[in-house]
Amino acid sequence: MKKFALVVLAAFFTVALSAQTVKFGHINTSELVSLMAETDSARVQLQAYQKELIDEMETMQTEYNNKLNTYQQKQATWTAAIKESKEAELIEMQQRLQQFQQTAQQDLAQLEQNLYAPIVTKARDAVSKIAKEKGLSFVFEISANPVVYYNEAQSLDLLPLAKAALGVPAEKVAPTQIQ
Repeated sequence: MKKFALVVLAAFFTVALSAQTVKFGHINTSELVSLMAETDSARVQLQAYQKELIDEMETMQTEYNNKLNTYQQKQATWTAAIKESKEAELIEMQQRLQQFQQTAQQDLAQLEQNLYAPIVTKARDAVSKIAKEKGLSFVFEISANPVVYYNEAQSLDLLPLAKAALGVPAEKVAPTQIQ
């Protein structure tokens, strides 16, 4: 199936090349998105929400640890019924802690998705608009390395144009690590 797809793709390129000059462009969408002002805002919102979750988790953990310490100190003096009740309470608290942690991770991932989806869409729309204006036939995404080779001299780098279209200062560079 892959060989057939490659043959069809090669035939398409041959026909396209004979019919017109094919122009190529390339973009690192991840870099573009990381440079956008909306990304800075999203990052701040994510960090604030993450801090809230961590604070709540620490509060829950402290409460659990206090109850566990009390249990460990007094268990020898308690009756079987009280001891059993305190053990059940500790188990329930531990389960709530684990559930909160799982839910918090899911909520954080969902918030990240909700915040970044419109940013990525805006970046892709800007790239599409620029590609149409420049008469490009294909734009390759180079951030994920699906392209084994491209000749920068024969492929238009859309990043500077997209930065300008989105109001990103030309001198702004991508952070080395997105948190």
